[in-house]
Amino acid sequence: MRAGISPAETGGPGVGPLRLTEREFTLFQTLVEREAGLHLGPSKQALLVGRLSRRVRALGLPSFGAYYRLVTARGNEEERVRMLDCLCTNETHFFREPEHFEFLRQRVFPEWTQRAAQGLMERRVRVWSAGCSTGEEPYSLAMALLSHFPRGSGWGVEVLATDLSTWALERAKQGLWPLEKAASIPRPLLRAFMLEGVRSQEGWMKAGRELREVLRFARVNLSDECGWPTGPFELVFCRNVLIYFGAQARARALSALLRRLPPTGYLFLGHAESLTGSAEPARCVAPNIYCANSPPPAGQGTP
Repeated sequence: MRAGISPAETGGPGVGPLRLTEREFTLFQTLVEREAGLHLGPSKQALLVGRLSRRVRALGLPSFGAYYRLVTARGNEEERVRMLDCLCTNETHFFREPEHFEFLRQRVFPEWTQRAAQGLMERRVRVWSAGCSTGEEPYSLAMALLSHFPRGSGWGVEVLATDLSTWALERAKQGLWPLEKAASIPRPLLRAFMLEGVRSQEGWMKAGRELREVLRFARVNLSDECGWPTGPFELVFCRNVLIYFGAQARARALSALLRRLPPTGYLFLGHAESLTGSAEPARCVAPNIYCANSPPPAGQGTP
């Protein structure tokens, strides 16, 4: 997470801070919500100043108004992407909300195993981490999946990791984190799938080849379904992402995410999120876990 506002972002010692007028803030609010679905309420004005000041200074521009004219100029898509990178909140950790991973272990994985044995599903699963940030979530999913469906078991596993932020995606692709991040990874999975750095990489850990082989990365804007990957996905994790969206953009995204699920697929949201506003029918099967509004698989009742 890019936290706080440093002196450099407000001009630094001896340099006057950049001032954002109310009109300029309104213009950026409209632009950011239109481009990415992100809603900047009145309380976010200081955040916008903090996140964009450094970029405005780096470009040698005199004001936020000049920067707004730049990012809205025709053909300046690259700078709009840079602007959105600055505004993304990249906060995450491994196996966040552990009860979701326990749900996978206790219910979903046995369900898949049973259905495959009955010839009701292929031994192939696709999972989407929508809003993957710096990668801890999709790598956690890959570890959980491969620990139950390892190579040579006859199962194919694919984890698609997407984010709006190009900066976060590049970090995720590297699969490299400070060693203190290992504390939230269950020890058996840590030993099986992570490599501890030595010599120049001491103090770091890196995702092993087995994880890397099942992961794919792409930049996806969740406010624009036209650029989304096609489904279906047996699991979609979109946690602590849509809380930053405006109501209409959030409802559209939720409905579109549910449409990416097969009848037996699951959508996982963050602890402060729900399906409020979505027009797509769905049912809650556990806290913040949803599936399409269809009957449970044979022999399985509603929990």
